[in-house]
Amino acid sequence: MNNKTALITGATSGIGKATAQLFATNNIQLILCGRRSERLTQLKEELGKLTKVTTLQFDIRNKEEVFKAIASLPSAFKKIDILINNAGNAHGLSTIQDGDTDDWDAMIDINVKGLLYVSKAILPKMVERNEGFVVNIGSIAGKEVYPNGNVYCASKYAVNALNKAMRIDLNKHNIRVSAIHPGAVETEFSEVRFKGDTDKAKNVYKGFKALQAEDIADIIHFVITRPYHVTIEDLVVYPTAQASATILNKE
Repeated sequence: MNNKTALITGATSGIGKATAQLFATNNIQLILCGRRSERLTQLKEELGKLTKVTTLQFDIRNKEEVFKAIASLPSAFKKIDILINNAGNAHGLSTIQDGDTDDWDAMIDINVKGLLYVSKAILPKMVERNEGFVVNIGSIAGKEVYPNGNVYCASKYAVNALNKAMRIDLNKHNIRVSAIHPGAVETEFSEVRFKGDTDKAKNVYKGFKALQAEDIADIIHFVITRPYHVTIEDLVVYPTAQASATILNKE
């Protein structure tokens, strides 16, 4: 992995940040993407002591911003070897008849269209070189629908389908494609879902040991460091206390 370049979306928190930190300790050059400029600056200062880092600030929902930002990369960062499609959010937890259409738009725009925009901006160069690696961060919500998960689950089912489609379409171009589908991971995920209600968010993870962002980062690093002829196409990971989207062994 020495001298490889990885672009990570949603790099300022949670799984994206943990992955960036682990990659940096393994001398992987980083392109960190996110909306929050202050966090990007702090992360660049922290990880720049370990590896070469550049940042791109854009809203992944905005197609023009995505393509403009990636096109603006300095020459030393234009050869992207690894794409980590990590950016994603859940908004709200309502029945479909009571759902907020703004929440629906946000989840589809970020989780599906944003992933597509970034992939479209990067994949043609990988195809030209006949090499590359794409890791799509899905969810068990893309494997199993749960009550009130409707549109979020639909968006993650789309990620699962797109991962399989990428694997087929890019197969002849020698590009590796993998998806990682975590269960309950203790990050800012629930805080965003519950619109800043920290007490409600913390309650999601009470009574059991949830996965941590570092656990998923470790798995991502394992996946990308297999020999090139090895592809882990689809990986589901739960905390030990979780048996399905709705079954948790809580104390």
